[in-house]
Amino acid sequence: MPMDSRCLMALLDELGIAHPTVEHPPLRTVEDSRRLRGNLAGGHVKNLFLKDKKGGYWLLAALEQTTVDLRVVATLLGSPRFSFAKAGDLAEILGIIPGAVSPFAAVNDVDGRVRVVLDQPLLETPLLNFHPLRNDRTTTIASADLLRFLAAVDHPPQIIHLPSQTTVLASVTPIA
Repeated sequence: MPMDSRCLMALLDELGIAHPTVEHPPLRTVEDSRRLRGNLAGGHVKNLFLKDKKGGYWLLAALEQTTVDLRVVATLLGSPRFSFAKAGDLAEILGIIPGAVSPFAAVNDVDGRVRVVLDQPLLETPLLNFHPLRNDRTTTIASADLLRFLAAVDHPPQIIHLPSQTTVLASVTPIA
């Protein structure tokens, strides 16, 4: 049975990770979050649960303002083409519903099927906000504590640096 939010909070306590959490209406998208979060301090994160062409699963986390081009991500990771994983896979593998994706869900991947990927600017942001296995709450933790949590649940992340939108645009050759 997957871990729930209450058990996650107990695990964070056990690891000595501070985790102030606020309740709010359910959020499914970054747009919902922007509209309803109020003055919650820290970096706000978009989380994508992806499946590659060969059937591998990936959980990618980046700051919400980051433009994520899945072709670029696949190239950076040396992986086949990505698509979004199905809701059934999300429930089966990570024990959560759409809208609740976050690196915290790695705790439920007991078979080690998911590779966690973090965009480098996340780690340069002192505080980060994630859904704690449900999308009607947001938990704030230190970026260093995110790394400690992922190590504790045996999902050390791969760190990449997604190019900025201007870098991607500059690399496109204009048509004359």
